[in-house]
Amino acid sequence: MDRIDEILTGYREEMIGTLQKWVAIPSVKGDAAPGAPFGTENRRALDAAMADCGRMGFDTEIIDGYAGHADLGEGSAEDALAILAHLDVVPVGDGWTVGPFSGLRRDGKVYGRGTSDDKGPAVAALYAMRAVKEAGIPLRRKVRLILGCDEECGSSDMAYYKTHAVMPRSGFSPDADYPVINIEKGGCHLRFTGTQPKDGLQVLSMRVGERANVVPGLASAKVAGDEGLIAKVSEMGKKLGYPYDARMEDGAVRIDTVGITGHAAFPSHGRNAIGQMLLLFKELGVRGPLLELAEAVGMTCYGENMGIAMEDQMSGKLTCSLDMIRVENGQVDAVADIRYPVLLNLDRMVQTAVQRFREITVTVVSSRPPHVVSEHTELVQELLEAYHEVTGGEKKAIAIGGGTYAQSLEEGVAFGALFPGEPEMAHQADEYISEESLYQNARIFARAIVRLAGAK
Repeated sequence: MDRIDEILTGYREEMIGTLQKWVAIPSVKGDAAPGAPFGTENRRALDAAMADCGRMGFDTEIIDGYAGHADLGEGSAEDALAILAHLDVVPVGDGWTVGPFSGLRRDGKVYGRGTSDDKGPAVAALYAMRAVKEAGIPLRRKVRLILGCDEECGSSDMAYYKTHAVMPRSGFSPDADYPVINIEKGGCHLRFTGTQPKDGLQVLSMRVGERANVVPGLASAKVAGDEGLIAKVSEMGKKLGYPYDARMEDGAVRIDTVGITGHAAFPSHGRNAIGQMLLLFKELGVRGPLLELAEAVGMTCYGENMGIAMEDQMSGKLTCSLDMIRVENGQVDAVADIRYPVLLNLDRMVQTAVQRFREITVTVVSSRPPHVVSEHTELVQELLEAYHEVTGGEKKAIAIGGGTYAQSLEEGVAFGALFPGEPEMAHQADEYISEESLYQNARIFARAIVRLAGAK
């Protein structure tokens, strides 16, 4: 492996430059256009990535703008080692102190939306393939890097890919944590709708959250009131211990609150601004659906106040994050992101949630089942060996709440790219990846390729 490491060291600066170039494209899902089902920026990101793959000598193909792949080696695509990563990113959100698409390089880090989730890992995987190729390592099976454009909004890109191209049976997605993620919890989005009553605090408008999988870090609302209500907000803010600002605007009181943006799979790592606002509404006398949401969700993270808290030894705790809410003309519409353990019965959980509310209708927007791959498979064991060889870290398989492209494979796991002890920056303000982590990821992925696809 010394030759591979030598090659990667020589490409270290170029790798960083490639990441900066990819990050500069604001590939947030947009309106569909011809050849660009997820918007023109996502297509531009795909074209740029595929051009880089082609420049490195890989055979490439773009599948109708949904995804693209780059192949190393010979053999059937079905039996190939798949590496699945995504080029789309979540919206920027609030709280940035650097340009979100600047690719700023500072203090050994590269900043920007997508650096850690998932353009950085994708770049590392590409250069790992390049190093294996240039080292002349013989392969017994093809390696296929698949880059998609809709992971953050439901992975419809992979559904399309599977029907219009050959999806390998086995592989990994560098879109989570090390050592190896062999269990991904199930997921569902629940919608809560209802009508606000005419009594109590009157919330005139509120529109918070852009994606159901992003913990919102900023919330604003307009409520009926006067200077007396502003004083009350200040008083209740001190009681609750969260930051609130209130002022008169267009004959109503505008209230702002600042939380901490985060990933819905780890809601306790953020601080939900919607929850902060709902707790304030409760103190100010709101009734109806908003009161019920404040009491059933509020600032909780595990569904405990909704009666759906549950955990199992395999996959850990259920998580629940209320990440989108709209209030307009007395109508309330909110969406929660729930990641549930392997042993939970989804229908029973939804029924429990339905029974918790009196003035709210609960519906399932979308759902996906848990994903489990035995830790005793060759795939898992060889990936653990590759990780251990570079880091010396513990060889163990773990479970997460996040859902990755690994679920698109018959035998797929998440592998990296976050090292133990590193801060989780996905979906957060000032997202970054360290230059050293980028390099070490490439070293690990190269070893994984050799172990799983190299000639024996």
